[in-house]
Amino acid sequence: MNALLSVSDKTGIVEFAQALHALGIRLLSTGGTAKLLAESGLPVTEVAEVTQFPEMLDGRVKTLHPKVHGGLLARRELPAHMAALKEHGIDTIDLLVVNLYPFEATVAKAGCTLADAIENIDIGGPAMVRSAAKNWKDVGVVTAADQYDAVLGELKAAGKLSDKLRFALSVAAFNRIAQYDGAISDYLSSIQFDEAKLSESYVPERALFPGQSNGIFTKIQDLRYGENSHQQAALYRDLYPAPGSIVTGVQLQGKELSYNNIADADAAWECVKSFKLPACVIVKHANPCGVAVGTSALEAYSKAFQTDPTSAFGGIIALNRPVDGAAAQQIAKQFVEVLMAPDFTPEALEVFKAKANVRLMKIALPASGGATAWEQGRNLMDAKRVGSGLLLQTADNHELQLPDVKVVTLKQPTQEEMQDLMFAWKVAKYVKSNAIVFVKGGMTMGVGAGQMSRLDSARIASIKAQAAGLSLQNTVVASDAFFPFRDGLDVVVDAGATCVAQPGGSMRDQEVIDAANERGVAMVFTGVRHFRH
Repeated sequence: MNALLSVSDKTGIVEFAQALHALGIRLLSTGGTAKLLAESGLPVTEVAEVTQFPEMLDGRVKTLHPKVHGGLLARRELPAHMAALKEHGIDTIDLLVVNLYPFEATVAKAGCTLADAIENIDIGGPAMVRSAAKNWKDVGVVTAADQYDAVLGELKAAGKLSDKLRFALSVAAFNRIAQYDGAISDYLSSIQFDEAKLSESYVPERALFPGQSNGIFTKIQDLRYGENSHQQAALYRDLYPAPGSIVTGVQLQGKELSYNNIADADAAWECVKSFKLPACVIVKHANPCGVAVGTSALEAYSKAFQTDPTSAFGGIIALNRPVDGAAAQQIAKQFVEVLMAPDFTPEALEVFKAKANVRLMKIALPASGGATAWEQGRNLMDAKRVGSGLLLQTADNHELQLPDVKVVTLKQPTQEEMQDLMFAWKVAKYVKSNAIVFVKGGMTMGVGAGQMSRLDSARIASIKAQAAGLSLQNTVVASDAFFPFRDGLDVVVDAGATCVAQPGGSMRDQEVIDAANERGVAMVFTGVRHFRH
């Protein structure tokens, strides 16, 4: 049996090659890999010796040869193929171990030049991988170090690879080539080419939206059904998921997550991890129906639940602090579909043993201080499918800072009101438009969501507060978009609000400001809206 090893990432390759050699497998290799194996005391044959043709053009040409691709592509069961190999003195290659030049890592570096990017486009590697993967019935193709153990396990047990493993390796290989080519396409089609600046040190400007979008996602699991029972669904994740994102979570107990569970859980998790204080978010049908901060997970949950106990029934709960026994005992009193947190104490897990259907999800929060959206656990882009098309936009990652808030009324918000306004504004970002959020004391008091009229959203928030037995007197209000007329302001003030946050930017801003002054309430402009459709 012959194995050709040619890897860019040499993690574990020496140990893998040693194990292959111990099994009596002949080792072929190229360039730096061959040198490393030889220095490790392994008998290795250079590909150049096999092809009788030297590596050339700074290593750009070394494996593009019939003695390599013939050995990979020959079908062993066809006499004509085997006769051709014999006629031309070509040996079969039974195992190919290749990982590709690090193109993705290269272009991810700040200041990457076009020359560096181009030089890290692998040619021979993908060609060999495709040949071996196409001929999967006869050749095993290994494209990642985490496949080494499975390959060695079968070789040691049976002296060959099973059809099942060879086919799985082939699929993984073609997936890897698709990922690699997609990354190259994304990079090259994003370049704003400037011939005047072309040189070895040329660092091209890149468009945010490339000429072709090649998003790569890998399947995590099939789901029981989609949004409705007559629809089918599956969950995929980014090739490199952001730390602290929902797809990095681990389900500790409970039934399989459904399509709607995952969608609502993501809404809850994205909202709760935006708070620094202990916080709880309860989501129902993609909208927060209760949000609060407190001194502990228990207090945050208890306050959030008060906002709308009816909607919280069968809801999704997310906390940004570990769930302890006290919080678990309180949460277990309600019907909850999914409970998410960074961790659960043994006492909390014991409480939920009695509720085996409750889905517990443990998700690590992203590390604080991340410089990029990805490091902060956020999507860089949002996508929405439309008829035969795709809408792409940068994700709404805007975080309002206190210095950006502009007071536009005679009355100034108090320090407590300003804190609640900032809290309400953060919640409104995650509520479907038109969004109206009443807040007091770090707790949502009424939420109006998803209405065609902002007036209706405000009225619904008041109705919900009344149903929950909550008073809206002396609350603050956040509106995700501007009030086009004074009537929206009048509705929230009539309900009891004394301070309002809105983006501003309407032709009738002054009319609304005058109305706020007339009603004796404070109002601030944020300068940014948070439509969420």
